Amino acid sequence: MVKTIVIDGSKIHDIPTFYEEINRVFMANTDWKLGQSLDALNDMFYGGYGEIKGDETIRLIWTDFEKNREDLGLELTKAYYQEKLKSPDKFNSDFVQHKQTELEEGTGKTYFEIILEIIGEHQNIDLTPQ
Repeated sequence: MVKTIVIDGSKIHDIPTFYEEINRVFMANTDWKLGQSLDALNDMFYGGYGEIKGDETIRLIWTDFEKNREDLGLELTKAYYQEKLKSPDKFNSDFVQHKQTELEEGTGKTYFEIILEIIGEHQNIDLTPQ
């Protein structure tokens, strides 16, 4: 049986609201929440906690998909990298600068595209954009 999970894209406007929605949908029945981390998001999709129980098949419906593509797009991603560059003690500045340069040259991925790449790595997740 396929479990259906719906991400309400109308609630997503930026990175914090993306994770608020992820936590609302995937972590509702847990006593902790996912942090604003792409690595944590990837780990969550492996399952074992929250709404995904192991490698069960998930039909993930994402509403307002195209709006969120823009919300989490180029400008937000540039700002995301700029913010990371302000904390070289926490983040690998060379790596972040490289990612920002790729983005500016048109070869890098936006935050939204990185999310889609992460989802795509999980064969049990069937993304249905709406």
